[in-house]
Amino acid sequence: MKKAQLGSPNDNNTSNNKKITTFRKVFPQLFAVSAKNLLMLTYGLTIGIPTIAIPALSGDTSKRSSDELILSKEQISWISSINYIMVPIGCALSGVCTQPLGRKKSMLLINIPFIVAWLVLHYGRQVEFLYLGFALTGFTGGFLEAPVLTYVAEITQPHLRGMLAATSSMSVIFGIFIQFLLGTFLNWRTICLINISSPIIAIISLTFIPESPHWLILKHRYDDAKASLCWLRGWCEVDQIMDEYNEIYMTVHKVEPNDKTPQNDATQKTVSRFNLSDYGKRTFLLPYFLVSFSFCLGHFSGMTTLQTYAVKIFDTLKAPIDKYYATLILGIVELVGSLLCVILVHYTGKRLITFVSTIGCSCCFLIVGTYAYFLKIDTELSETITQYNWIPTTLLITSAFLSHIGIRLLPWILIGEVFTNETRSNAAGLAGGAGYIFGFLSNKTFFSMINLLTWPGVFWFYGLFGLIGTILLYFILPETEGKPLGEIELHFAGVKKLRNSVRRKRKNETSITNLQGTKGITGIPDKVILESETVDSKL
Repeated sequence: MKKAQLGSPNDNNTSNNKKITTFRKVFPQLFAVSAKNLLMLTYGLTIGIPTIAIPALSGDTSKRSSDELILSKEQISWISSINYIMVPIGCALSGVCTQPLGRKKSMLLINIPFIVAWLVLHYGRQVEFLYLGFALTGFTGGFLEAPVLTYVAEITQPHLRGMLAATSSMSVIFGIFIQFLLGTFLNWRTICLINISSPIIAIISLTFIPESPHWLILKHRYDDAKASLCWLRGWCEVDQIMDEYNEIYMTVHKVEPNDKTPQNDATQKTVSRFNLSDYGKRTFLLPYFLVSFSFCLGHFSGMTTLQTYAVKIFDTLKAPIDKYYATLILGIVELVGSLLCVILVHYTGKRLITFVSTIGCSCCFLIVGTYAYFLKIDTELSETITQYNWIPTTLLITSAFLSHIGIRLLPWILIGEVFTNETRSNAAGLAGGAGYIFGFLSNKTFFSMINLLTWPGVFWFYGLFGLIGTILLYFILPETEGKPLGEIELHFAGVKKLRNSVRRKRKNETSITNLQGTKGITGIPDKVILESETVDSKL
């Protein structure tokens, strides 16, 4: 098959004035992201299942039913943590496999170990099989990071990317909520069998979506890339996506600085193979620090331990309602906050919503710490203090809501945006792994911090860490909402600084950007540049 060349006459001179409705442009992207989100939903199911299984495996007859396999406390501790230990390992291998296989094929294959894990957990009657099942869910959950986060960044238009990327975390939280809901009525092993339906539906849905056009261009499959982009932009004609296709081509294929000849297979410098030097450049190091710090701030500002030890914390603070009901409310407000983030991020941008989130959470924890100090909380609150116990409960639930409209979702959105095409797959896995390590550390050190700092000191630590982190984030977090991936790459390369304003798609705006800044160094044919220089010059 003859490969199409960038800026060829056949592509640029066959103008088609057919207009496509906004709904028709958005729907294919929404469908593709929704198919991908079924994987995130499945991962959320794996996070929620230990909470349901542990009471039964402990022989707790107060729960729905005890399991025929009763485990010791040491074995239970492994059941609750082995999946998190395995996630970073999956993350580290995720990008390595995603780049050669492609985003779509990787997402399809990920469903197989999920199905195996659910079957092992359902039929396993020995503790070793349960270890295997939970370890497999953690490893697979880490392995899906690179393909799903990379895919959504590469198929969506800039003005939709942030909103659609935020649905990933919301899908995980929704999966956890589904497990809690099913656990109210069914045995945990039955739920494992029901959970198999999620990866099966995901396989079916993923077969209908196209491969990433970025990856197809990287593999020199230009006709397939155009077909993919036509599908994603509302099943339009090829000439209607040529501007965006040219921009992607420009981003994916690098040409020697002085090479002004049209790009083709003979002259282009391809980035399809792994190059270790790419990971020593500022275009990798700065984004990696930004994403890793965002994860660190999200975990060590208190929300991870609050979510994990919610029952213990509400019991210590003597919540005015049942501690389990308070925990359920916590989960509901987290889901609502995630949904609100998906809706608001397109309008407010990432910076504003993140700063509201971090400052609000910090203030909540500082007030709770002060409350705990004056009421002299050590291990538990005096039984006689009941008049103001609604204050810490309300503030902690509020902090859960605020965290999930911003900082808890921010790094997952950034992963798909801030890395270059050369490093995106591997970087997504590495950054996701770092996030889970921070989560593990925050949970692991919680009780040690209480022994060292007391309860008020722990709450103050979380509040102060959040405020200090917000100050640093103010200087290092650019506004990426609505910005093309090429512009974001130039920002971290130090070529062109992003403005801290949200860019929304304007009428008659094309997808080609930054061509003036790249003229003479990208190898894009002069004809394409000249035709595009008058398009939306304010960008």
